Amino acid sequence: MPARKELIAMLRERQAWDIIVIGGGATGLGTAVDAATRGYRTLLLEAHDFAKGTSSRSTKLVHGGVRYLAQGNIGLVREALRERGLLLQNAPHLVHRLGFVVPAYAWWALPFYGAGLKAYQVLSGGLSAGPTTLLSPKKAMELLPTLEQKELKGGVLYYDAQFDDSRLAVTLVRTLFDQGGVALNYLPATGLQKQNGQICGVVAQDAETGETFVLESKAVVNATGVFVDAVRRLDEPSAKSMLAPSQGAHLVVDRRFLPSAHGLMIPKTDDGRVLFAVPWHDKVILGTTDKEVPEVSLEPRARGWEIEFILSTAGRYLDPKPAVDDVKSVYAGLRPLVKAGRAGSTAALSRDHTIRVSKSGLITVTGGKWTTYRCMGEQVVDRAVAVAGLGYAASRSAGLKLHGYSADPLDEPWCVYGSEAEKVRALPGAHVLLHPQLPYTESQVRFAARYELARTVEDVLARRTRALFLDAKASLEAAPKVAQLLAEELGYPATHQQVLLEQYRGIAAAYTLKHTHDNST
Repeated sequence: MPARKELIAMLRERQAWDIIVIGGGATGLGTAVDAATRGYRTLLLEAHDFAKGTSSRSTKLVHGGVRYLAQGNIGLVREALRERGLLLQNAPHLVHRLGFVVPAYAWWALPFYGAGLKAYQVLSGGLSAGPTTLLSPKKAMELLPTLEQKELKGGVLYYDAQFDDSRLAVTLVRTLFDQGGVALNYLPATGLQKQNGQICGVVAQDAETGETFVLESKAVVNATGVFVDAVRRLDEPSAKSMLAPSQGAHLVVDRRFLPSAHGLMIPKTDDGRVLFAVPWHDKVILGTTDKEVPEVSLEPRARGWEIEFILSTAGRYLDPKPAVDDVKSVYAGLRPLVKAGRAGSTAALSRDHTIRVSKSGLITVTGGKWTTYRCMGEQVVDRAVAVAGLGYAASRSAGLKLHGYSADPLDEPWCVYGSEAEKVRALPGAHVLLHPQLPYTESQVRFAARYELARTVEDVLARRTRALFLDAKASLEAAPKVAQLLAEELGYPATHQQVLLEQYRGIAAAYTLKHTHDNST
């Protein structure tokens, strides 16, 4: 992996590209990787850090969407189940099969949910993650020992998959480089170049130095998630908004609330969604919510009612019941949902994606979800080939093994590195924890700085490791050590080291429940 200064030098020397992708989240990375595998000269620009926004704030599931099946969106479910199967094959170091128990507390629930989840399995065809089976009350309790026993009639076991979202994003960045593409974080697109009314490139500025680049490209893709409207208005200042963004919040608690290798799926909450309790990195994620928000934010915050709703709903099904004081971290993400007339609520809007091409040729993609990132990227590149008149080359991403591919399971925290785990362990500090309550080591910080384009304390603690999401308070206590290690690796002066530390403290405070719970609106 080239160092940032080498990548910046490359931009100065090579200004002509086939495809420039704006946005380093799931969709942008999927598009860039697909384009590079076809042999197109591909550049990805990210204004902040890869997966800084929605793509690091998911429920950590690779799934077809049981709720979408109930809504009758068979096509979306079938597509997502196929992509789930491909991810299990192409990135087994990051994506794992996970069984879920749906508890039944009424006589009709077992046949009702059993039939629906059997259909869900059938739709996956030859890429099934596992069989759907009915459970007795005793078996349901064996799989989920903290399940509420009162009036339990049994349950349904079905299978989906789980992943680490921002680690998959970092892996896709590495994969892009493997395929001959280039990606840069902290290099926002500030304008679009046009010739005869048609887009022919991007103006970008290095957020660290202020240096400006005018980059030529045959095709430009806007894959900026909830921020697509802002980029569209660089092309057409009067463009109307195409999104109705919604927010989903999550709480992270200790594993004692779900001491199991299986997850819990609550099939219908008071707001008409499903709610999950998911084991993840030796913690448990509870979520999520779905409520339209009036404006988008780079750092959305969970609202008081969301926290209370998740705790209250989870408390009906778990014993012991999680309480405010048990929450280790709280995070929220925004979904880029495409407007569809009067849908009534964001929960009713489709999670399918949309691709639009403006009069000047800007290709905008939004909507969708992590599970379908690859096929979204393939479709966007197909459109770019047609719009820009690129020579046709078939997509190869469906069978592409991602960087670090390894079928050999590893222990925490090395599992997400796959075949590169030994390379991480060989660096100084592999046996020195950043904090007693976190699984991460000094060597992982060094690896993030040297090989994963990490530039800030937040990059390391939020996305290269998941410390902020697992235990916000512990991550704050580990932050000075991370700032020191980054300074050593990247040559930062003491003043910049302190700036990075203060920036992280400001961001991480919102992940602690004490800070967030006061916000009840």
